[in-house]
Amino acid sequence: MKAIITGGGIGGLTAAIALRQCGIETRVYEAVKEIKPVGAAISLWPNGVKCLNWLGMKTELRALGGAMEYMSYRDHQHNHTMTRFSLDPLVNSVGERPYPVARAELQEMLLNACGRDSVQFGKRVIGVESLNDGVRAHFEDGDIAEADLLIAADGTHSALRPWVLGRDTERRYAGYVNWNGLVSIDEAIAPANQWTTWVGEGKRVSLMPVSRGRFYFFFDVPLPKGLAEDRTTVRADLQRYFQGWAEPVQTLIARLDPQTTNRIEIHDIDPFDTLVRGRVALLGDAGHSTTPDIGQGGCAAMEDAVVLAMTLQSHSLGIEDALLRYQARRAARVEDLVLKARRRCDVTHGVDMQQTRAWYDELYQETGERVLAGMRETIVGGPLG
Repeated sequence: MKAIITGGGIGGLTAAIALRQCGIETRVYEAVKEIKPVGAAISLWPNGVKCLNWLGMKTELRALGGAMEYMSYRDHQHNHTMTRFSLDPLVNSVGERPYPVARAELQEMLLNACGRDSVQFGKRVIGVESLNDGVRAHFEDGDIAEADLLIAADGTHSALRPWVLGRDTERRYAGYVNWNGLVSIDEAIAPANQWTTWVGEGKRVSLMPVSRGRFYFFFDVPLPKGLAEDRTTVRADLQRYFQGWAEPVQTLIARLDPQTTNRIEIHDIDPFDTLVRGRVALLGDAGHSTTPDIGQGGCAAMEDAVVLAMTLQSHSLGIEDALLRYQARRAARVEDLVLKARRRCDVTHGVDMQQTRAWYDELYQETGERVLAGMRETIVGGPLG
């Protein structure tokens, strides 16, 4: 059996590794000439970690992951601790740790595991057609490729999603802008083993530890889309938006490198039930584009890859039947993740400031039980428990 995978990001590479382990010959076609990660880092929660463990990358992943042992929320003005608790109860409950990792290093690990010779760069897919016993992909440069099935992992702007759905979809602006990057760990700003978040005014600033003595940082600000802001104005923009915030936030703004700080307007897409048409299946952001507010975008793509491989390996009624079973296992799960992230997004970013202020008040009473219970529910919903 042969599979075409369009898209060489996290989802596409993970799918290639998973399918190959099931004996399926794969070829990955990536639009860009060189993979450049979108975003500085990613929080891999235990459901995503388990998928990579299942694919044989347990040791490599641990070398990339940060030691995130605690979680803390702090008041934006005075740096008062609103709540702080250990992640150990979550880890002990679900049987695995979270690992924040730099995106570039994660993609390098996946590319090495996939095999660089199985990835063709500079191949932008523009269309697909069904054959009697397979599929044919068409690329922008005029090339074509044929296989038994095609996995569309070509991201939130997927060229193949309209063909699968039979209609176009619109991206929905979530109402906020995210700046993210990497900076050296400084315990004068925050503990090296802690996910630290300052909240206030419907904004947030977060730090997560990744490997090699670095923090992954991100700033969120509710803003109109389309503002004329880029890397040339990063520091001045953040100083303006976070004027009056606590000293550690000011220190972080002073320390970041504008040339490696990303600015992203956050979008998602309303969830849909259809992930498959014939021998073509959507995977990752192509099938469920979400905001990053519960950290499940990359994890969900990894879940897709594992479920897809398991289903193709364990069913023998044909490829189209197996893909429909993949759809049945994934559609409700990914809809739940998209909508959970959207609800969390709205509370965090002040869509209703009365609700957001109530959340701030709740954080002062939070022992960790409620937050970790919500995380556990999300994690155990994955294919590996």
